[in-house]
Amino acid sequence: MTAPHVPSPSASIARRSFLKGAGVTLALPLLECMTPVFSRASAPATPRRMLLISNNLGVLPKLFFPAGSGPDYDASPYLRELSEYRRDFTVFSGLSHPGVAGGHSTENCFLTAARGPTKSGFRNQISLDQFAAEKIGQVTRFASLNLGVNIDRANRSLSWTRDGVLLPAEESALLVFRKMFLQGDKSQIDRQLHRLEERGSILDTLLEQTQRFSRSLPQGDRDRLEQYFTSVREVEQRLATAKEWESKPKPEAAQAEPPELKDKKLFFEKFELLLSMAQLAFESDSTRIVTLMVDAFATPVFQLHENQNTTDGYHNLSHHGQAEQKVKQLEDADYQQMRLLKGLLAGLASKEEDGERLLDRTMVLYGSNMGDANTHDNTNLPVLLAGGGFKHGSHLAFNREANAPLSNLFVSMLQRFGAQAEAFGSSTGRLSGLEIA
Repeated sequence: MTAPHVPSPSASIARRSFLKGAGVTLALPLLECMTPVFSRASAPATPRRMLLISNNLGVLPKLFFPAGSGPDYDASPYLRELSEYRRDFTVFSGLSHPGVAGGHSTENCFLTAARGPTKSGFRNQISLDQFAAEKIGQVTRFASLNLGVNIDRANRSLSWTRDGVLLPAEESALLVFRKMFLQGDKSQIDRQLHRLEERGSILDTLLEQTQRFSRSLPQGDRDRLEQYFTSVREVEQRLATAKEWESKPKPEAAQAEPPELKDKKLFFEKFELLLSMAQLAFESDSTRIVTLMVDAFATPVFQLHENQNTTDGYHNLSHHGQAEQKVKQLEDADYQQMRLLKGLLAGLASKEEDGERLLDRTMVLYGSNMGDANTHDNTNLPVLLAGGGFKHGSHLAFNREANAPLSNLFVSMLQRFGAQAEAFGSSTGRLSGLEIA
C-alpha cells in the first residue's frame, strides 16, 4: 500500500505519524494470517482447484513446442514424456504478456501480466491466484498456498496482492506439511489467537491515526485514503477468518512428515516434495489454490543424478550460446521436470473425489515468463494446461510473431474455477479454442 501524500505544511506532523502506521501495513502481506477476503462470493458447489507452476528460466523451446496443431499434433521430445496423459493436457504456442519484456525482470509478472517491469516506478499488480481467491472467498483453511523451489523469498514470488505487494513463498515442505496437519495444543492455539488479536489492535490504531486528519485533505488524497481504509477493512476480515479457522481441528495427515531439505543442490528432490505437498493440500481440502515458483535463477550448481552435478549454476547454463555441454545438461534438467510433472498428473488422476478424478477438478498450469532464456526472449512462452475439466488433447497454436495475450487463458481458467470474471490483466476475452469438457 502506498501512503497518501499530504502536501499541506500544516498536516506534516500528522503525515509523519501516519507514515509510521503505514510502515506496519507494508508488512501486513508478510503475516501468515494474511489471506484474501473471505466473503466476496459463494464457493462453487463442485470444488475446483488450481496449481500454478512457473520455472523462471523456462525450457529449451525447440524440444518443448510440438509440430502441427490441433489434436493430431506431433509431440515434441519433452511432451512425449507426458504421452500417457496426452488427452489430459493442452499445449499452447504463441502466447505471452503484452508489454511484459525485459528478460529476467519479468519473472514476477508471470501471473500478474503487469506491463513495463523495467520501467522507473514500476509497480506490480494482483496475481491470478489472489484474484481467484478474492472472487470465490475463503472456503478452506488457507485461501492459497505460495511455494517456491530455491526461491529468493525477498525478491521473487508468483503471488502478489491487489496493492502490488510481494507475498513471500515457502520452500520448506516440512513447514508446509506442519502448517496443514500439525494441531497445536490449547496453549499454542491460545497464543496464536492472542497474536491475531494484537494484530487487530494495530489496525485499530492505524485507522484512528488516519481518520483524525482525513477531513482536511484535498479530494485526491481523500480518495487515496479511502482506498487505504478499504484495504485495512479487508485485512480486518482476514484476521477474523484466521481466528475462526484457528479454533477448528486440522485434518489428519495421510502420510508421514516429509524430510527437511535445505541443500540447494537437491533441486529436483525439493521440487518433487513441494508438488506432493500441493497434492496433499488439495486432497485434504486445506486450500484450492497453490502457486509454485521454481527459482532456477537462484539455483547454483545442482545435482542432475546421483554422483553427478552440473558444471555450472542453472542461470549460467541457460545462457548456453549453443555450447554442447551446457545444452545437454539443460535437456537433462528439462526432461526430469517433465517426469516430475507426469508424476503429479498420475497422482491427481489416481485420487477420486465424489466419483471424479481429482485431476478433472484441478487445473495444473506449467509455464514460464521466459520464451528463450538464452536470448532473454519473453515472447512465445512455453505453456501447458492439464486437467480441470477442459477438453484437452490438442496443440492450440497462436501467432508466434504477434502473440495472443496469455491473460486470455487466465480468464478461461478463472471462469472454470467459478470466479465470474470477464477480464484479467491484459486479456481481450476468453482464450479461443479451449472448451469445457
